[in-house]
Amino acid sequence: MDIEKNINRAKEVLRQADAVLITAGAGMGVDSGLPDFRGTEGFWRAYPIARKLGLRFEELANPRWFRENPKLAWAFYGHRLNLYRKTQPHEGFYILKKLGESKKGGYFVFTSNVDGQFQKAGYDEKKIVEVHGSIHHLQCSVPCIDDIWPADDLSVEIDMEKFEAKEPLPRCRHCGAIARPNILMFGDWEWVSHRTAGQEFRFERWLEKIDDMGYRLAVIEIGAGKAVPTVRILSERVADQFFGTLIRINPRDYDVPSSKHISIPLGGLEGIKRITEGIT
Repeated sequence: MDIEKNINRAKEVLRQADAVLITAGAGMGVDSGLPDFRGTEGFWRAYPIARKLGLRFEELANPRWFRENPKLAWAFYGHRLNLYRKTQPHEGFYILKKLGESKKGGYFVFTSNVDGQFQKAGYDEKKIVEVHGSIHHLQCSVPCIDDIWPADDLSVEIDMEKFEAKEPLPRCRHCGAIARPNILMFGDWEWVSHRTAGQEFRFERWLEKIDDMGYRLAVIEIGAGKAVPTVRILSERVADQFFGTLIRINPRDYDVPSSKHISIPLGGLEGIKRITEGIT
């Protein structure tokens, strides 16, 4: 593969594009210093206590802990909430925002990340789909009602030795049961999905507008792996359905469905910088 040739092709696609869809998986946050939990070893490095308990990410990211061991559940999600609050989005977020805003059809973001980094980087709240929800919003763990509320005032203290959240634990503001993040977890039948459904509705309207106007669409995908392929599937479907070109930035899973699309085998920030150099 000729990387330079692919980068130049990507630049040309972005120059000619009238609208940009940014799709992002966990790899987007790595350059900001966030763990991507790639494989069990990667997860256990980030959470040594999980190794001790013999729990993989899929097992810990499960709503049953809010029933069976809420202190453990909130140690995990509270730690992540605190981490995401402290983390600053890397330069690539701002480069893509500037690119999207320069196009007459604008931009939209579709991400499986729950960290709120796009909002933190100043992206329009109404132009983001968080397909797996957001750690910055809460819901009842039962749930007693389909309410979703912001976690802005929430503070979770964690005893890292025991890996337990300290009392008081977050509670539902309606019934007093344990609250949980409004995140789609593994084996999750309790997730309240209407916030994400509203985001998806706005996204579909935007795609229809792009289609109606005959705008040329570029899809820039960053750090979306194959383990949970939600983002990859969406990128490919939209590029296919709306005659767009997919630019896939990924250091490992960089293969693309056809030669029409462009493979960039680099990390997120480096890939973003290389394909936008001289354009934004």
